[in-house]
Amino acid sequence: MTSSGDTSGSGDIVRTLELLWDGTPRPSRGPKPGLTLDRIVEAAVRIADEEGLDAVSMRRIATELGTGAMSLYRYVPGKAELLDLMLDRVQRPSENPADHGDGSWRSALEAMARATLALYTRHPWLLGVNQARPLLGPSALDGMEKMLGRIRPMGLTDPELVSAVIMVDGYVVGAARTQVYQREAERTSGMTTADFFAAQAPFLEKVMAGGRYPVLASLAEDTWSPEFDHFGFGLQRILDGLEVFVARRREESTTAAEQPSESEEADDGHQGEGADLDGSGSVGPSAAVAPGGRGTPAPRG
Repeated sequence: MTSSGDTSGSGDIVRTLELLWDGTPRPSRGPKPGLTLDRIVEAAVRIADEEGLDAVSMRRIATELGTGAMSLYRYVPGKAELLDLMLDRVQRPSENPADHGDGSWRSALEAMARATLALYTRHPWLLGVNQARPLLGPSALDGMEKMLGRIRPMGLTDPELVSAVIMVDGYVVGAARTQVYQREAERTSGMTTADFFAAQAPFLEKVMAGGRYPVLASLAEDTWSPEFDHFGFGLQRILDGLEVFVARRREESTTAAEQPSESEEADDGHQGEGADLDGSGSVGPSAAVAPGGRGTPAPRG
């Protein structure tokens, strides 16, 4: 972890985007360079994983690669630009999580959530990076392209589709932060989480017996069991909520499609008051208008 406040997109944006999308061109003359941009970024990620983001510096990377610090500047302007390259590198999937599951939008979002949680577990320093304004490199856009393609059948508007991804990602970040902080606490204190709470048990038992906390005292013994999957429970409830919203949006779209157009209503009016067009005693489709009415986007896919 790091508390350095490093931010994404704080360097030379144009130069960083050139490196992300075009890489570093090799010199046409002279000896083949011993370094590559890939090696530099991989070394930086490795150092951050093992020692934290604060340990990443051009000098430290140069030592790792057995070269001089000044030679690195032939490939990357500085640490700010390097950070953006690192962010895009760790997002490069060996396989696309959205390809797993039963092919539904729900399984795609669940796979994305679990893959993102695993990403933060492998690279805990990510939680210390300000990614409010990330530079969009190939890895980030590749992942978003595939994910949005998988969830288009939800039938939501484009802003809503993006918001669904943001919502799930925000939940994962919170869960990942808790898990990473727990591991950090165990590492620095030398005490496991189970031992930490076991040490409090005698005091808590005495307090609970005093009657001050009747609701807490009445909880089942397995309430705080580490076997309960809090992450999975919360994720499924988010997806349940999205399913309800998607179903409602489809119902609204169907109802809106069944409403007569203005031209149809005008034609109906010419046929005389009280005309029975369908033999049911009513004129045309039901006059009930669903929430959203006309203009609700039709489902895609």
